[in-house]
Order: sequence, then C-alpha cells, then structure tokens
Amino acid sequence: MKAEIPEALAGERIDRVVAMLTGLPRSQVAELVGAGAVRLAGGVVSTRSTRVRGGDRVEVDVAAAEAEPAPPVLEVDLAVVHADDDVIVVDKAPGVVVHPGAGNAGGTLAQALLARYPELAGVGQAQRGGVVHRLDKGTSGLLVVARSPRAYESLVAQLGSRLVERRYLALVWGCPRPPRGLVDAPIGRSRRDPTRMTVSGTGREARTAYEVQRAFGQPVEVALVGCRLETGRTHQIRVHLSAIGHPVVGDARYRGRRADLACPRPFLHAERLDFDHPGTGERLSFSSPLPPDLSEVLSALA
Repeated sequence: MKAEIPEALAGERIDRVVAMLTGLPRSQVAELVGAGAVRLAGGVVSTRSTRVRGGDRVEVDVAAAEAEPAPPVLEVDLAVVHADDDVIVVDKAPGVVVHPGAGNAGGTLAQALLARYPELAGVGQAQRGGVVHRLDKGTSGLLVVARSPRAYESLVAQLGSRLVERRYLALVWGCPRPPRGLVDAPIGRSRRDPTRMTVSGTGREARTAYEVQRAFGQPVEVALVGCRLETGRTHQIRVHLSAIGHPVVGDARYRGRRADLACPRPFLHAERLDFDHPGTGERLSFSSPLPPDLSEVLSALA
C-alpha cells in the first residue's frame, strides 16, 4: 500500500495512521514496523511512535498480514442508497457482518459489495474492499464505503479528524439524567472476556453524546435516545450507555436483555450519516428510517 499522509493526520503516530489506512489492528502494524515493512518519506520506520507530517509518502508491505481472500458471495441483500464513482452508501440490515473475520468467513457485507462492484478489490485493505468504518452485526443502518483510493484516503482522514457525523437511535432501560449529556470514558478490551469491551483507564479515548428523545413508562420504563459518536470504538454506544446505568434494550452482551420487554436484537440503529464528498467537497447527508422490527417494539410502548 502506498499513500500520501493527509494534512488532517499530521502529527499522528505512524502506527495509528497505518492502522487507519490499512484497517489492520495496531498489534499487526507494530509487527510490520518491527519487520521493516513500513517506510515513511523514503526511509524505513524503526519506531512505531514516529510522528508523521502532512504530505509525507507512506509505503506499507501488507502482504504478510493479508490472509487469502474469501470468494465474493451474493448471499447478502444489499440496500444501496447512494453510489457514485467515489463512494457507496449502504443501509445495512441487522444480522449482517460487515467484513470477514474470526468465525465469519463468508456472507459478509464486504463480500456482497465486492461481487457487485469488483473494483473495490483494489481499495483499502484486502477482504474489506473500501470499508472505512463498521457497524456491529446486530446494528442496522447507514454505512459509507470508499469506491476509489482517493475516497478511501479522504474518508479515513475525515474519520480521524471527526468530520464524519454518525447519529444513532437507541432504546435504553430507564431514562438518563440529565436528559442530555456526553459520556467521556476510555474503552478497552475486557481482561475477563476479550470478546467484550469495557470502560477502562488503559483504554482508548471514547466520547458519545446523547439526548433523550422520548421517555416511556408502560409496560416498562425505557427511553428512546439519540446518540452521536465523537469517536468510533468497538461497541462504543453499547458500552457507554451500559456504563451510565442505561443499557441498550435487547443487548445481552451488555446487560440489556430482560424478560420485561421482548426485543429481537440490540435496539440500535444508525439513522444519520454526514460526510464531505471526497471528489466534490460537497457535504452529503443521508438518513434511514427505523426498520420494522424496532418500530414494532416502539409501538408496544406508551
């Protein structure tokens, strides 16, 4: 992979920049640096904490970190809401994994996109075809995918500088007080269960803004909450809302599944997505209505 460092990432550590540009975890990036597989401005990077400058050229030999690509599949029903030469915006259905990983070799959104748009094979990291951010398997809603190398670099930079606005709807147990606030708490992997995330003093910075949109008292006390991501950590909204005592309804992993109210999955939907178009610079905005399975849950509340 070869890329020019966007000005928005100037001053960042090389391992973070390479992780953002390739989609590789920082642990693998550290291995690549140790193996001399990362070059910056023509020189081999020897320290992963090296700071980058805007306009520098970074080169990464990712061959050792790439697994054999799984064949594209057409199992996923793609709901494409926008597509042009640079970007594709998808309204992801719940139950769909975004890209291949441990335990999910096939039937992913990335593979279905690759089958429809073969040019994605040359964008971003292998097997992820232009994917720059993710939604959890059980989460529905909007996701943007880069269709060209310039779009990939632009969207990664926008995510890094927080120019991409992502808003979600969540139904939570109880009603948060105050009704509007910011959860600012670092998130890292749980030591007891590495498949779970948790608020941790050694975790990465994470901030979620929330606002109660509607409170319900019958048959149980729950609230519909709008959330805006200021960072994009794994399971961020679910972890943060659980941490303040208001877990997402239906979310078994973070104490949100209860017999009092049936919900087929975590009640979390990516309803709004705004970003600057990588080619034209125009600010684009997309919205997605609440899907039928979650609307049915709301209809039973008063």
